[in-house]
Amino acid sequence: MSVERQILTGPTVRPLEHRERIDWHDHAVHQLIHPLSGVLRVSTARGSWVVPPNRAVWLPAGVPHAHQANGPTEMRSLIFEVAVRNEPTVLVVGPLLREVIRTLSEDPDLTAEHRHHLEQVALHQLRRAEALPLLLPAPADPRLVQLCDLLATDPADERSLRELGRQVGASERTLSRLFRAETGFTFPQWRAQLRLHHALHLLAAGRPVTRVAVDCGFRSPSAFIEAFRTVFGSTPGRYRDG
Repeated sequence: MSVERQILTGPTVRPLEHRERIDWHDHAVHQLIHPLSGVLRVSTARGSWVVPPNRAVWLPAGVPHAHQANGPTEMRSLIFEVAVRNEPTVLVVGPLLREVIRTLSEDPDLTAEHRHHLEQVALHQLRRAEALPLLLPAPADPRLVQLCDLLATDPADERSLRELGRQVGASERTLSRLFRAETGFTFPQWRAQLRLHHALHLLAAGRPVTRVAVDCGFRSPSAFIEAFRTVFGSTPGRYRDG
């Protein structure tokens, strides 16, 4: 993996087209990335996060990362000299923080004093913001990588770990152990997280909730709605429409 050091000197606004990718890079400063619209997939060596408009991802200085847009996306970025988190973290963005990010990133007429005060408000909000366990860990073992790629291609694949193991050349017991060791998740937990990540992309494209439930492999729309509400604090329909 080739990592480019990008120099950030202030807030940025970057429109991204559907599936447009920003390749691996890092920064010497701490960065907050927030999609004002659209959905971003943010990847680090640990795995990937799906970041919708009511979320942001905190990236500490020196952490290599890459982005990919799902749907037309407007990416806002702020930089900070002070760290509020020690590792990449997805945070809830409330109305106040959202407006501060918007103002800092798009208003060129802010005085230095006004900008400083807004940055202090942003830091205060970030320290209080709820952190969400939305990481989809990336394994390293070639057999797990192959298995995870199969499921990423078709999250609705219902095959058991034993059946998938036959295709990748490993036993169910071996794969189960590797999942825990390399991702910190059991196989069912990892697959559930993958399906929710995929659901965010489909909802961002305007798909009906019942169709998303089927395409992501949930046993029923009600099961999908409950799983989505538990993780994201909103029903999928409200998320899609908002």
